[in-house]
Amino acid sequence: MQNFNKNIIDFLLKNKIINETSAKEIEKETEKNKIGEILVKKGYFPEENLKLLVLELYKRNLITLEEIRDNFSINIENFLKDLAKNLKIPYIDFDTVDIDYNVASKAPLEYLKKYFALPFKEDEINVYVALKDPANITIQEVLQRIFPRKLVKVVLADPDQIEKHLNKLETNAKIKDLIDEIRKETTKNQIENAKESSSILRLIEIILKSSILARGSDIHIEPTKTNCIVRTRIDGALTEMFIFDKDIYPPLSSRIKLLANLDIAEKRKPQDGRFSATILNKEFDFRVSTLPIVTGESIVMRILDKSKVMIKLEDLGMQKSTYERFYKAMHAPYGIILVTGPTGSGKSTTLYAALNAIKSIETKIITVEDPVEYQVNMIQQTQVNEKAGLTFAEALRSILRQDPDVIMIGEIRDQETLRIAIQAALTGHLVFSTLHTNDAISAVTRVIDMGIEPYLVSGALTAIEAQRLVRKLCPYCKTPTVLPDNMLKELEKDLPPNYQFYKAKGCEKCSQTGYMGREMISEVLSIDTTLSSMIARNASKEEMLKHAISQGFKTMFQDGVLRAAKGITTIEEIFRVAKS
Repeated sequence: MQNFNKNIIDFLLKNKIINETSAKEIEKETEKNKIGEILVKKGYFPEENLKLLVLELYKRNLITLEEIRDNFSINIENFLKDLAKNLKIPYIDFDTVDIDYNVASKAPLEYLKKYFALPFKEDEINVYVALKDPANITIQEVLQRIFPRKLVKVVLADPDQIEKHLNKLETNAKIKDLIDEIRKETTKNQIENAKESSSILRLIEIILKSSILARGSDIHIEPTKTNCIVRTRIDGALTEMFIFDKDIYPPLSSRIKLLANLDIAEKRKPQDGRFSATILNKEFDFRVSTLPIVTGESIVMRILDKSKVMIKLEDLGMQKSTYERFYKAMHAPYGIILVTGPTGSGKSTTLYAALNAIKSIETKIITVEDPVEYQVNMIQQTQVNEKAGLTFAEALRSILRQDPDVIMIGEIRDQETLRIAIQAALTGHLVFSTLHTNDAISAVTRVIDMGIEPYLVSGALTAIEAQRLVRKLCPYCKTPTVLPDNMLKELEKDLPPNYQFYKAKGCEKCSQTGYMGREMISEVLSIDTTLSSMIARNASKEEMLKHAISQGFKTMFQDGVLRAAKGITTIEEIFRVAKS
């Protein structure tokens, strides 16, 4: 930080914008405030002229984009657009364009990495290249020698995006021999039948292994007009892993369909299947879904790690008071416990952890799921099969004749299933299920809106748990930060006595994301006698929430703020997932 401030002060002195006295004054102030704020506040620069100063500093490699973001509160995308305008060249956002990797492969990768250059498109006359340093004439001359028959047209792009795509090129170069083998094995006559292709199996293994090592939860294989893109969902966010030429997609999709026991000739209808594989000496299940799209079929594989389901309830990360409420509800003799949240918020993991905690020889536990993601000992699991007429409601009716103590319903989708679940709870069974609602209180009104009489709901509900998953900060690169005063004022009632907020930075260990792993934030609404009578007389959400808070109820947002204040995650993550 000191070098950064010194670079700016030296530049201002050299160009006689400030004198030695001012330089010392600014240097002293930088111990407490950001240099951008000091220059404006002290009157050295009007705010509109500050952008021009920052542009000049960046062009001379005196400051980085990260330093601009942190110290001048400038939006990086807008800054790069201003820089492109200043240099009279186009600005390209690589998240919105389809890159032709064949063009980039015509240039030696070591040169592209050395000069931070990405050729991404060509026409009959020009080849278009994104540069980190577009004002550097030497780099342009080198590129012109690499593409002697075409004119090199330079564009500006975010250096992080350029680096990301150069890394993809490097990854693809490493498996180039394998791709060439696939091309040899897969002639036009063999595209529909990739059964005997050993190289395509090796490529699938590389995709699965890379995604598992990156802590991925889902693998997305998507054809575009020019490429086949493989993306993995890591800590809830999609990340590009591989980009292949379009001709690799047909044998790749056919082989995955064969593995999942799907019809490889059917490309007009969605299909679902699953397969198992041993990766890194560990058994994984992969749930496969195909969907016809304009450019082919989108294939998504959900990675099911059997070891993850065996997580203990106390290891889920609930706050002490929240855990105690949930634990007490789980050991009630009867009633419904609802786990709510959007898709991918860890509801299934919470339900399995709860069932693991209460399973015993004396307890008969039966589940009805769609599909059964994990098989658990001492629990009888039923899978919905709508084609055969086995719906949630139908399965539930049969389960009640099986003398269960505890029932778990994967998801309540309709009034019929909900009504049977409530009848089961009222006749002495403990029922666990999930709903898609934003918070715990909303689940009460959702159940009533589905057509169940309030007096039945009040008698059946025991507790409602709502949850989200937030990304945890990478412990290797997280950086302390200070929140703006207006935000601190909004949060002060939920902050502990000693707190320190951190921001995501990015390093090699977290693949430059700044985050590593995820943690649950949650709230548990216990249905006491007062709340039960409020539900029976159809009280408003506001009334119920007011009573719950008076009984010590802590919201998900409050739980999240506490975790951000302890440096587990960022306050931006909490606002992203939990602020309504």
